[in-house]
This record gives sequence, structure tokens and C-alpha cells, in this order.
Amino acid sequence: MVGTSRRFRRLLAGVASSVVALPLTAVVPAAAAVVLHPSVSDYAQISTGNTPPTEAQCQSVGRRCFTPQALQSAYNVGPLYGNGINGQGMTIAIVDSFGSDTIAHDLHVFDTAFGLQPMCGEEGVTCTTGMPNFSVLHVQGAPPTNSIPGKNSTDQETHSLWALEVSLDVETSHAMAPMANILLVTTPTAETLGVQGLSDMMNAEQFVIDNHLANVISQSFGTAEDAFGSFQSLLNLRHAYVSAAQNGVTVLASSGDNGTANVQKSPVKVAPTIPFPTVGWPASDPLVTGVGGTYLCTDPTATTNEPRTITAGPPAKCIANPTQAEVGWTFSGGGFSHVFSKPAYQNTLPAGSTSIGSMRGVPDVGLQASAGSGALVFISLPPDGQSGLFCGNVPCSTGWFDIGGTSLSCPQWAALVAMADQMKGHGLGLINPALYKVASNPAMYANDYFDVTKGNNTADPSVPGYPATTGWDPITGLGTPNAANLLPDLVAAS
Repeated sequence: MVGTSRRFRRLLAGVASSVVALPLTAVVPAAAAVVLHPSVSDYAQISTGNTPPTEAQCQSVGRRCFTPQALQSAYNVGPLYGNGINGQGMTIAIVDSFGSDTIAHDLHVFDTAFGLQPMCGEEGVTCTTGMPNFSVLHVQGAPPTNSIPGKNSTDQETHSLWALEVSLDVETSHAMAPMANILLVTTPTAETLGVQGLSDMMNAEQFVIDNHLANVISQSFGTAEDAFGSFQSLLNLRHAYVSAAQNGVTVLASSGDNGTANVQKSPVKVAPTIPFPTVGWPASDPLVTGVGGTYLCTDPTATTNEPRTITAGPPAKCIANPTQAEVGWTFSGGGFSHVFSKPAYQNTLPAGSTSIGSMRGVPDVGLQASAGSGALVFISLPPDGQSGLFCGNVPCSTGWFDIGGTSLSCPQWAALVAMADQMKGHGLGLINPALYKVASNPAMYANDYFDVTKGNNTADPSVPGYPATTGWDPITGLGTPNAANLLPDLVAAS
């Protein structure tokens, strides 16, 4: 652990003090075993083979499928590339259960199909000086992708679902920060919160931080705060985040894919819904940047340097809001923590924001997440019927998938942070105070963020959600990034 400045110690002390100690009677009882899922909300296989599907193929099934270049256009990343800002020299750690035994091949197909920078470590690539590196750190072994869940499984052990998550995380983060190194960190468990799944993940992250293996950590997983047996069991897991902040490592997490309606406990095939609004952890942790989601209604085939342009077409939310480039995603996790009090960095919000009371507001920022306006991802799966994944009523197979979820927004934001780290020359650490500082200046907020003001995250009619509003809201946070403007200001404010 490196030394910390006096200013940082004051900041960390202020954030740490936002933990609320509640009596156990205030905690919703939960079983010891709680499902920990990757934040993949929806996926659909669009085509087979190595050639990406056309936009016409996507629209034929009611979807808008974004190419990497179109996402670069939507968030104004092109000018950064033009100035040599592409993540070079920085490392993104992506943490997923089980991993994928085909990811080196899948990454190569993806990069080749879209003309992206190849990585040393992907299949069939000869490494050269200066090339970004893709590597895998297996913690306690690597179960095969083709593991099939048993009868009546809760899907918590479906290795192929996590392999789909791996393809999504690795491919989309690389597409956004093409020269950043990527370290895929895998753990061999996912089934329980405090006993195996989350504790293994937190210990793996602690190893990454202690050994200075990454500048940024992307977490596309989570579970409801109120699903834990006690809030103390949640607090016992956050040691890696304290270490990350002390060591200049930025940690991001998907805000979840259930809106305000999260599940309470398992193992049962259909877990009961918590009957009041809740948020997911680790996105709710004040030492983590929570990333929410949107429907993205821009041109899905734009080139990198084309301006952000609203286009007609699916999904339905885009059709219903023809003047909006983005709409708050119905299933974007968000709301107010039951564990952490409001951190000081949320005391000042842009004008018109949803009010944050005494508890931490979630998320901090947003990005594209709906599968209806999702990203194209390539994955190799075992032969039909052996992967454990179904696309409609038939088994999924190797090919191109349109995927959504806050699993999609988190790794792309992690890539942007890696690019900001490159600008700074080192890791930024906890970026939340800087994100809100930038947003507190009206001119900078208008210039640096795309404010999302339409949408609602009532995913279950029985559990109230929240509307998107001007400024901060519990669906998209401060909004989505106008990267060419936000990143320099983020670096200056850090």
C-alpha cells in the first residue's frame, strides 16, 4: 500500500464516514446463499459466422445494434484519438466468474471484423513493441465454458452466461480504449455472496491492487444491498475498495438490471422480489463509481468522427421519443442506498436534479445499456444444446449477439477512465468527487455531459421507480459522457 497525501486522507475519511451502522432489526432477512448474476439483462443471437450482421438483420428482430465506431461517435471519443489519447500504457482489470476458454479467439474475430487494433495475447496475433496486451489471471483455476447447469438450476453456475459476459466486457472495453491493456481476472465461484462468490471476487481485486496490476477495475456484477443476511456482512467485503482508493485505482460497477425491483434470496428458481425500492452493491458503495444505463437512439452505423446524430428506428423507447438521443433505460438500477449515507461529493448537484436526501444516490453516471440498442459481441459457444444458453426456444450457438445490460455501460466507462489516466500519467483513483465537481459548474456540465431527461426505471409495477430528470437522477446519474470535453476536465478536477 502506498502512502497517501493529507488531502486524500481527509477525502477518504469523509467517504468512509458515510457508512451507516444499523441495528440488525433494520435489515431485511435473507438466506445465506444469494444469487450473484452478471449484469447481462438480455441477449439475442443475430447471426452465425465471423461476419457481423447488418443493421437490417438487427432491425428485423426489433433491435438497433451498434458497431464500435458508432459508439465512439455517440460519445464523442474521436477527437481524443486524434490527440493520441487511447488508453496506451494503462491497464483495465475486468473481474468475472469462470472466465471463457474461447476469449482469445473471440477477441480476434471481433477485432478483425471491425478493423480494431489487435492485442498481444489474442489468438493468431504476432506481438510487436507497443502493442496493447490482453492477459488472463485465473484465481484458483479456470472451469470450462461448456459447463451445463443441472436440472432446476438457478443459473448461478451457468458458466456460458459468464462467458458471454466476458466477451461483452473485454470486447467493448477494448473497442473504446484500443491501446489499453486488459487483464481478465476470473474466479471459480459465483454461487454465494459472503461465503464464496463475492468474497472470492473481492480477494481477487485485492490481489490486483496489492500487486499494482491495473489502474481501473470494471465490475459487471452485483446484488441488492438488502439481499445480504446483514449489512455488516456487506461491509466486511469492501476492503478492496478502500485499498483501491489509497492506491490510485478507480473502481466502477454496473448499477443493475432490475430498475428498483431487486430479488431477495435464493437458491430458488424464481427468487422473491424485495417489496420496496432497493439498489445494488457494489455500485452503491461510495468508493465505487456506479454506472447506470440508457436507450441509445443515435446512428448505429456511424463512423468514429461523425457527429452524434439521432436516427429513427427501434427500440420502442427511441420511436416514442424521436427528439431524444438517449432515454433512461427502464431496467437501469438506481435509487438510494440503505447502507451508505450521502457522501460529501453528492452535496452539490446540477440545477434541476432529483434531490438526494440523507443516503447515497445511485448511479453516478450512465451510458448505453438497453439490449434494444445494444452492442454487437462475438462469442464461440459449445455445439447447439451444450452451452446451457437458449435464444428463444432454441439453443444459442457460436456467432454474433446483440447484448444489453449495465454490463455494457460499465466496461465502456472503465475504458474512458483508462484514457483519462493516460492523460494524467497515472491512475486517478476515486473519480466521484471530480465527476460531481465538474457537474457543479453549469457551463462545464452543459459541455461535458449529455443530460438524459426522459425515462423511468419502474421495472416492476409493484415497486415504485424514479423518473429521469434534468441534472442528476436515479437512472442515469449525472448523465452520459461527452468524452472529448469531459475527460480533460475530469483530469483537471482530480
